[in-house]
Amino acid sequence: MADAVLLLAHGTPDSVDEIPDYLSRVTQGRPLQDAVVEEVKHRFSIIGGSPLTRLTLEQGRLLAHEVGLPVYVGMRNWKPYIADVVRKMRDDGVTRAVAICLAPQNSRTSVGLYRRAVFAAAEDAFTLRFIDDWADHPLLVDAFAERLRALLSIDGQSPSTVLFTAHSVPCRTVISAPQTDPDAKPDSPDPYPVEAKLTAGLVASRVGLTPDQWFFAFQSQGMSGGPWLGPTVEDTLRALHEQGVTNVVIQPIGFLCDHVEILYDIDVGFRQTAAGLGMTVQRPESLNDSRLLTLALADLAREGLAS
Repeated sequence: MADAVLLLAHGTPDSVDEIPDYLSRVTQGRPLQDAVVEEVKHRFSIIGGSPLTRLTLEQGRLLAHEVGLPVYVGMRNWKPYIADVVRKMRDDGVTRAVAICLAPQNSRTSVGLYRRAVFAAAEDAFTLRFIDDWADHPLLVDAFAERLRALLSIDGQSPSTVLFTAHSVPCRTVISAPQTDPDAKPDSPDPYPVEAKLTAGLVASRVGLTPDQWFFAFQSQGMSGGPWLGPTVEDTLRALHEQGVTNVVIQPIGFLCDHVEILYDIDVGFRQTAAGLGMTVQRPESLNDSRLLTLALADLAREGLAS
């Protein structure tokens, strides 16, 4: 029996010129205003491109070394595409695999798209276990806590406030179960906002933050219109400013490596917003090649194969 692990991530274009095609895949062909496309190009250029694919491939390499199994990496919106990677797995003779979505908090809308893409590509070629819900995994919590604790320990002084964030999603996607999700009960709410706040609360507890020392907000709301989950980071910073807070640590707990939503949205955008309010923003190092993250993924892989 040939076992393997498949890591799934969002994907990112390799150059600015590829962004229109990339965004078309993200929106599943729905047109975007030219101003939105140009803004995404601007942000991509400011940070010198997104390292998401490179970092995810490195996470796969570290995991392969840990579990002693082949680890494949497939992207939903860019190369290497999930369908192409699964085809490679079939050609390589894989007979049993665990697919781990590198979005720990389950959203039927986004994570559900990964699930459907993987199973459609695999068909009946090999047995597949899909891991889509690991928001409270102890080693994941430890990994985020390790990064946050390192920043809090600088000069032995704790900042006044920690703001945990996760990527926002359109409100309509979390109100009730989409018809495309066969496993969800009709009109059942999406678990994503609850699981995002669960991870934040566990990390806060792990580093010893009191309830008045941390907050939660959704970041990176879309530019295509319609209501998105809030509160936004910008509104939260303004509210904290009114309370006299001057120093905020922002830790995104829904992202496992650096990419545009961290390197631009936090490091550029939110810092500019904070500076305009007379505040400072710090950010812990992203998980990236975290040893604890590798161990978390290894635990998920072993558990998935054992089941």
